[in-house]
Amino acid sequence: MLSEKIEKALNDQIRIEAESSQIYLAMACWAEVKGLEGVAGFMYSQSDEERAHMLKLVRYVNERGGHAHVSALNAPNVTFNSFKEMFEKLFDHEVFVSDSINELVHIALQEKDYSTHNFLQWYVSEQIEEEAMARTILDKINMIGNDKGGLYLFDRDIQQITISTAASESPE
Repeated sequence: MLSEKIEKALNDQIRIEAESSQIYLAMACWAEVKGLEGVAGFMYSQSDEERAHMLKLVRYVNERGGHAHVSALNAPNVTFNSFKEMFEKLFDHEVFVSDSINELVHIALQEKDYSTHNFLQWYVSEQIEEEAMARTILDKINMIGNDKGGLYLFDRDIQQITISTAASESPE
């Protein structure tokens, strides 16, 4: 059984994961309109992944005797000055999500809810990967600079990240 404090915190995280999915979806739309098919594909895939993270939380809350809530979402930013700015915002958002997950882990420990603590360890690991991936992408973007040829190759290369990630993910 979830305490009220844990249930509220988990529902807050459900909203954050849903908003994350929307953020990636907005970025996918922007990239697609700009002709960055690889980036768009990557963002669509990430949007789906964030939705799966949300659903995992929803199921957990409901299975533990709580009531998962579907709440209103903040509208994501839909325009960016550059693809570099978009990925910087993506990285900042992933850091925000990591902080939120860490706070959730802290609350679970305060509440002595070791089942939720154990459940959240998957999210902790996932966020380490998400931040590392965003940081690596930003490093590549900084190497490219303003080189249009580099951008073209980057757009093609990021498709491989999407394919590699999809192939390595295990079904839930």
